Parts: sequence; C-alpha cells; structure tokens
Amino acid sequence: MARYIAFRLLQAVAVLWAAFTVSFIVLFLLPSDPVSLAADSNGAGTPVDATAIAEMQARYGLDKPVWEQYWTALTNALHGDLGSSITTGRSVVSAIGDAVPSTLALAGTALVIAIVGGGGLAFLAVYTRVRWLRTALLSLPPLGAAVPTFWVGLILLQVFSFGLPVFPAFGDQTPASVVLPAITLAIPTGAVIAQVFATSLLSTWREPFVEVAATKGASRWYVHTRHVFRIATVPAVTIAGVLVGELLAGSVVVETVFARAGVGRLTQTSVLAQDIPVVQGIVVLTALVFVVVTLAVDLVYPLIDPRIVVRRSRRAPTTGPATADSSESARV
Repeated sequence: MARYIAFRLLQAVAVLWAAFTVSFIVLFLLPSDPVSLAADSNGAGTPVDATAIAEMQARYGLDKPVWEQYWTALTNALHGDLGSSITTGRSVVSAIGDAVPSTLALAGTALVIAIVGGGGLAFLAVYTRVRWLRTALLSLPPLGAAVPTFWVGLILLQVFSFGLPVFPAFGDQTPASVVLPAITLAIPTGAVIAQVFATSLLSTWREPFVEVAATKGASRWYVHTRHVFRIATVPAVTIAGVLVGELLAGSVVVETVFARAGVGRLTQTSVLAQDIPVVQGIVVLTALVFVVVTLAVDLVYPLIDPRIVVRRSRRAPTTGPATADSSESARV
C-alpha cells in the first residue's frame, strides 16, 4: 500500500506540473497584452505612456525571455509564491484565499445535496418493484443532466426569491444565501451520480452472490442494503470524486448568476482582464483539488469493497497453482 501511495503522489506532482506548464503556455500565447489592459482599466481606450507600460512589464518580469519567465514562475510556485495580480497588485495566494471560503461552502453543500439526492433517487428506483415508479425515477437523471445550469438558477431565483421571498436572491452574507446556488449546482452533478449509481445497482443485482443470498432466505431489503449497495457504491464514489472538478468549473456560472464573491467570479474577472498570475493560480488550485480528491477516493476503495485489495495482490507474479487458487478463493 505504501508503494502504491508513493506512486500516486508522484502522479499528483506530475499532474500539477503539467497543469502549471500548460496554463503558462496558453496564457503566454494570448494575443493581447495584460499590462496594457491593466493600465487601461477603465476601458476608455486612452493611449498609455510607453514608459509606464515598460515599467509595469519590468515589475512583473514580462520583459524577460519566455523560458526565464517560466523558470522564475515555477521556482516561486514551489516556494508557495504564485506572484501578484497584474490588475490589483495583490498577492495571488491572498486573492484566492479570500475567495476560497465562499466557493468551498457552495461546492461542499452542492456535493452533499448531489450525493444524498442522486444516490437516494437511484437507491429507491432500483429497490422499488413498481414499474411505473421505477421508470419515472430513472427518467429524472437524464433530464437533470440536460437542463442548463444558468436556466435552473434563474428559475429558482424567480420562484423562491422574487415570487416566494424564502431565500435571498444575491450575495453570500447569510447561511441561507447558499441554498439556491447549491441546489442549482447540485442538480446536474446529482443527475450524473444517480445515473452511474443506478446502473451499478442494476448490474450488481445480476451477480450470482445475490441469488445465493436470496436462496438462503435473505429479504430483498437486506440484500439491497447489505450486499448490493456497498459493492455498487464504488463507481458512484469514483464519479463523485471526478465531479468535484466539475463543481469548481460550474461555480463560475452559478456565482455569476447569484452575485457571489468566490473563485468562480474571480476566475471570470481575471480571464476578462487576462490577469495571468491569478488565472494560473486558479488552474493550479483546481488541479491540486482534483489530485487530492482522486487520491482520497483511491484510498477509500478498499474500505468499500475489500475485493479491490485482492485484485491488486493478484497482479503480483504467482509461484504455482496453489497461489492462484487461494487468491480466487479470497475473491469469492
């Protein structure tokens, strides 16, 4: 296990380096000059003194060769310094740190709603024997995945903020203000989780051990909760981990609709201003969240289904038929 964790950590470092490098290249290839955009922050198009532009470029190291800019940025990033915002002059780490709590509250609440809602819907749809109810429940996830996020947000605003003043429409000052944005963000995520989990549950019900358990007199509820549910959870946990990155990406739209100050809004403003250090810092943060969640999911697998540990052990060379037989017995 220690060897596996070390390998995964090396993969995580490689992913972070690739995210940093690719984002640097893409941002460098942008046609416009971020310093000129920052100098003309009012958007009036007024010519700016060339000397002032040169001073700003020298301050942010943009007058140096590309390879030197890359090496300096990479070295500083390894020491926890992602540079300063070209637009505001603030530290990138500080700017992202101020935006993270709001987005973390939004994404965390949305993930909980998506897991509980999507998982509960799939659980009930597969467990019930009422054909029309199963058909109706299984038709909801494709609908939820197809509906545009911004449209859902606008409908929720119209109904629960303007029509029925239950939740605040904008801002993030109170805990209630996270409800509507979280539901908006959770609907497409929960739909994907429900689709994957329902498919896994249906597939697991066809496994031979289910028939053996039923033959021994186990009730449908017991088989569904004690045997089928745990094994079918593995694909759902996998997709939930992958969708954490989707939640961060979806926060750009949701935070714009609900006027929340978070990483999504910071991304939007930084991209429009071509604030390279901030955009690159957000890319690295997203990659870091992705690799951490992926590693956590990999470590949770054996707790959900112990057979996964057996499968890994069977990858090692066997010395004879006895070893193969014992591994097969352990798997069964």
